[in-house]
Amino acid sequence: MMFGHGVITAFWKLDDHEERTFIMVKPDGVQRGLIGDIIKRFEQKGFKLVAMKFAQPNRELLNKHYEDLKNRPFFPGLIKYMVSGPVVAMVWEGKGVVKTGRVMLGETDPAKSLPGTIRGDYCIQVGRFDEREAVKSTKSDIQ
Repeated sequence: MMFGHGVITAFWKLDDHEERTFIMVKPDGVQRGLIGDIIKRFEQKGFKLVAMKFAQPNRELLNKHYEDLKNRPFFPGLIKYMVSGPVVAMVWEGKGVVKTGRVMLGETDPAKSLPGTIRGDYCIQVGRFDEREAVKSTKSDIQ
């Protein structure tokens, strides 16, 4: 399995009107300069960027973040890839950001993602964008 640029997302609801989504641009998305394009797409939909952090993740943090994948055969390669460069973590807020964010990202398999979606436009191989939808993990992802 190959790991390339991507976005990790998790979603949670604040109340009946506002939701938040966590999105992380992975190392080669940062290296390829896709951060601005991703921000622009969410802003054009009317969503508000409420937090953003540029960081170099360490193995301890990644082991915790990807704990649900630790028994998968690709796990060591995933961790190695994720420590290979900086990431950008973002939190977006707005009405419908959960559903709309999923549509904007596209299918996890880029071959199935439509043109106009983030994965459809920027991914070439499976594994280049990773989506995490677990609501309970979202708040810890931001920290």
